[in-house]
Amino acid sequence: MSTAGFALGQRSGHGPRPPHVVIAGAGAIGCFCGGLWAAAGFPVTLLGRKRVLEPIAGKGLEITDFSGLSKAVPARLLRCSEDPSVLSSADLVVVAVKSSATAEMGQLIAQYAPPMATVFSFQNGLANASMLQQMLPGRDVRAAVVPFNVVPAQMQAADQGAGAAASDSREPQRLGMHRASSGNIVIAEGPGHWARRLSVPDLALKESDNIAGVQWGKLLINLNNALNALSGLTLVDQLQNRRWRRLMADQMVEALRVMQAAGIEPVSTTPLPAWLSPHILRLPTWAFTRIAAQMLTIDPKARSSMAQDLILGRVTEVEALQGEIQRLGLTHGIATPICDVVIQLIRQAEMKKAGLPRVEPGQI
Repeated sequence: MSTAGFALGQRSGHGPRPPHVVIAGAGAIGCFCGGLWAAAGFPVTLLGRKRVLEPIAGKGLEITDFSGLSKAVPARLLRCSEDPSVLSSADLVVVAVKSSATAEMGQLIAQYAPPMATVFSFQNGLANASMLQQMLPGRDVRAAVVPFNVVPAQMQAADQGAGAAASDSREPQRLGMHRASSGNIVIAEGPGHWARRLSVPDLALKESDNIAGVQWGKLLINLNNALNALSGLTLVDQLQNRRWRRLMADQMVEALRVMQAAGIEPVSTTPLPAWLSPHILRLPTWAFTRIAAQMLTIDPKARSSMAQDLILGRVTEVEALQGEIQRLGLTHGIATPICDVVIQLIRQAEMKKAGLPRVEPGQI
């Protein structure tokens, strides 16, 4: 696929030129963030697959979210390419590929990206940033935590449980990306004032001097990705179901026990401390709903990214989530029966390629 046309939008004010951002793995998160940066005047290149890039190169992006955001990003503001040599012009590389593709992307960054380019891992799990740091010695490579989820707008509108999105070949006039939950991106503290430079309307970033703790805190929450996928429910419907919340709480307690044995202190991504989350989840629904409404906003139709993967017949990232707890448990001699069963059920669903399993909490 040839690269699409590109033009740099103008930012207000007279500050230094915006950095050239290359999204390495332009999926849902990458397109959403890249689209907002491009709309704010950053030169943005989307490096990814033809099936995603072709409609963007033709018609641009439509960025929406749960709060009513609706922003059209014309194609002329985005450069789209399948050629990794576009990394050579990057000031910042945002790695947004699945965990299974991290090693390959690390090799491409080493080959093409300038040594002075900063690299952020916008990926799930804990091992990706460490792998990139090992593969890119001497470079500024940092972890980041993206707390919200993004879904293609056509999937958001479809009957996701029926798997219609996987089989519908119709393309929207402009590719839509919909942010379905709230939260601000957190990046590891470091030189360059990147959080301030990258914060634009509708996309805020902040820095942390304990990014590992924030990553573990997000992993604790993200363990529900698999439960949500297995349930077949929307996140809102799942959270309204006390049986599912109790299972979520039990899984958190299992993970917290393993983290404690390993000397890990997760930093909560919500206003409540991590250890309190299981207790909140076990509350009666009326009480939980009141407390949760003050912490997190979720689109009524939102599902987890792992549910999206199963709907589309893709391999999930369960090894980077439940698998991390399972491996840590084995290291410290602590059983992780819930994570063990969840991994097994997700793997079965991947092999069947029949969409969402729709199991009951008692089956886990």
